[in-house]
Amino acid sequence: MQLYNTMTRKKEELVPITKDTVKIYCCGPTVYNLIHIGNARALCVFDTLRRYLEFRGYKVLYVQNFTDVDDKIIKKANELQKTSSEVSENAIKEYFTDAKGLNVRTADIHPKVTENMGIIIDIVKTLVDKGYAYEADGDVYFDTAKFPEYGKLSHQPLDDLKAGARIEVGEKKRDPMDFAVWKAAKPGEPYWDSPFGQGRPGWHIECSAMSRHYIGDTIDIHGGGSDLIFPHHENEIAQSECATGSPLANIWMHNGMLNVDNKKMSKSAGNFFLVRDMAEKFGYEPIRFMLLSVHYRSQLNYTLEVIESCKAALSRLYTCRDTMNRVLGAAKDGDADASVLEDVRIAREDFIKAMDDDFNTADGIAAVFELTRKINAAVNSPEITKGSVKAYQDEFTALTNVLGLLYNNSEEEIPSEVTELLEQRKAARKAKDFATADALRDKIAEMGYIVEETRQGTIVKKA
Repeated sequence: MQLYNTMTRKKEELVPITKDTVKIYCCGPTVYNLIHIGNARALCVFDTLRRYLEFRGYKVLYVQNFTDVDDKIIKKANELQKTSSEVSENAIKEYFTDAKGLNVRTADIHPKVTENMGIIIDIVKTLVDKGYAYEADGDVYFDTAKFPEYGKLSHQPLDDLKAGARIEVGEKKRDPMDFAVWKAAKPGEPYWDSPFGQGRPGWHIECSAMSRHYIGDTIDIHGGGSDLIFPHHENEIAQSECATGSPLANIWMHNGMLNVDNKKMSKSAGNFFLVRDMAEKFGYEPIRFMLLSVHYRSQLNYTLEVIESCKAALSRLYTCRDTMNRVLGAAKDGDADASVLEDVRIAREDFIKAMDDDFNTADGIAAVFELTRKINAAVNSPEITKGSVKAYQDEFTALTNVLGLLYNNSEEEIPSEVTELLEQRKAARKAKDFATADALRDKIAEMGYIVEETRQGTIVKKA
């Protein structure tokens, strides 16, 4: 499998440090609010990567942190007159509601900053002891001048980075490029005891500490949104590599940003969308489909037309799945035909080819729809065998499972009013009263259901 490495700016073969096991660290949310669709893109991209690697036979250790102490959390807590812990724990609870809705699996480990303070303090102390960080009145800053490779991930010369840096009021750092790894306690804020005095971690140091503790000095894949390249991941590299003497990650994988109607999503622009609000309008699954429908490194443009087209595309997949379920019972006995096995082989080959080439989910989805087209053509034949249907089903299910799609498996119960009209329509068709049958079909449509005649009989489904 070839993946684009942000560090080297080229595709590289994935070669796990530990044979047959891929270790992934993905930066999780700062938990003070509901997640937005920008957050959801990283969640769905790396959840699908994890699924695909397992599909290809790897074991995966997947770690995704929660930043549960931060200026934003403290501000929200003060606004709500709650503790920071109450705010963050509620946000984590709501995160899992949205993650479940998006069919994002729970990470193997979800470390929280507040539960890993000891290892965070240890790495800060290591940086101070090695001379890479310095104390200043209770704060501790990383000295970027001590790391000559600073800027190697974002590919920005240190002089260019310095041009946009500044020292904020109250900061005691020596150079504008230096950054806090430990912050002295302020009145009314949560704090922990440390060798440097009471305080709390800077944002960047937490991931350095937790990835090292739960995975090791070097990660196979470090993931996150491209907005994290600088300064967050750049600072992680500086801290970690100075503390351990080893590369922090072999492959840096970043998903592209999300626009809304061709404009950058932001609260100030009024085009900021929470996953929860979108799910209430469209459902969670169309959101996931949309986020995987373009290459992960490409910019994704969200519009109403895009999400509606995703709903329609999912409907075609569900129709194919439901058709196979119905046909299986009516199909004649027999093994899978050679032509069907060839369709299945080509579908898997095309899917793997797409996903192995820098995790191209867009082309992977295209391979699934090509298989869907072949299935729809084949299952209408009266000569279809149970073995053929089963072969199609197994491959269709395997590929859609990798993408995390078609997870709403329960068929909606048809209201009794609709089933009564269906029986009346059945009787009218039997009596060759087609005008009445058509009128009853229209009445059913007004109630939000579609009637279809198939070789296996009449079916009704939600419009």
